[in-house]
Amino acid sequence: MSDGVRCMWMRGGTSKGAFFLADDLPREKAQRDAFLLRVMGSPDPRQIDGMGGADPLTSKVAVVAKSNRPGVDVDYLFLQVFVDQAIVTDAQNCGNMLAGVGPFAIERGLVAATGEETRVAIFMENTGQIAVATVRTRDGVPVYHGEARIDGVPGNAAPVPLEFRDTAGSSCGALLPTGNAVDMIEGVACTLIDNGMPCVVFSAAEVSATGYEDRETLDNDMALKARIEAIRLKAGPLMNLGDVTEKSVPKMMLVAPPRQGGAVTVRSFIPHRAHATIGVLGAVSVATACLVPGSPAAAVAAIPDGPVKTLSVEHPTGEMSCVLTLDDDGQVATAALLRTARKLMDGEVFG
Repeated sequence: MSDGVRCMWMRGGTSKGAFFLADDLPREKAQRDAFLLRVMGSPDPRQIDGMGGADPLTSKVAVVAKSNRPGVDVDYLFLQVFVDQAIVTDAQNCGNMLAGVGPFAIERGLVAATGEETRVAIFMENTGQIAVATVRTRDGVPVYHGEARIDGVPGNAAPVPLEFRDTAGSSCGALLPTGNAVDMIEGVACTLIDNGMPCVVFSAAEVSATGYEDRETLDNDMALKARIEAIRLKAGPLMNLGDVTEKSVPKMMLVAPPRQGGAVTVRSFIPHRAHATIGVLGAVSVATACLVPGSPAAAVAAIPDGPVKTLSVEHPTGEMSCVLTLDDDGQVATAALLRTARKLMDGEVFG
């Protein structure tokens, strides 16, 4: 497309990418995906001929539309644009980019601000679930400056609390798609779980890691990555995801005992590169795995008492706190997290 397309670039949580109104993109999927690959500059490890930042965390797209669903304000489709492959996939959600959807919807006039806080109900098209974002507003527009801090992002910003409901089995059909707390894959005890993000959770020690490595060390360990990928390829069909060779799910979660006073330590692969932090819904799934008796996560986690549990998930650059509320049967009913967002650029992008 030689003509410019209206686009807002935003940071959402610890990710950033392009936010589009659905009506501004080509309706035909192949044409849309080809355009987004050109926008990001993929496939190319540097994404030098596009807007992407040479990292999966900065090669993301949010497509937003006014919703016709009862009780829902906007529909949100997340698209992951691969960096070094010509792939655009909707096989997963992104809870970090989700933090920017509420502010973007207000900026574009899809939702009217309501005083100092505006609640935006968001239907996540990738998984058919609903999240509610609370956006700080003033004079009808989002406020981006504030006192909230999240690990992985320098400085402060306005808080964007996110509440997730009914996310269990959103992609795999069940919280534990195999019905088991533990499945043995490639000789490694794994919990296959989906509470908003399909994840394979296993002890770092079982793949000869400590769980405390930095991102660069993990990314440079080719033997480790090959073993993790072998597990992932076998886990995909077991999780009702089919052949996951060219898919961005499931995410691979290496767990270890906490070291900084949290509930659990995690090193995440997304799926072929180590994550600088951890994805929002990935953190929810890992925190939930900590509550599954007999799971590798439960074996190393420090779990607080009570029906409302705040589980701090430690990652390479800090922590992410998940607030899980249990129902009368001890199952996770809701999950809430704190994110922030910031508008970076508003204008036109060319494909």
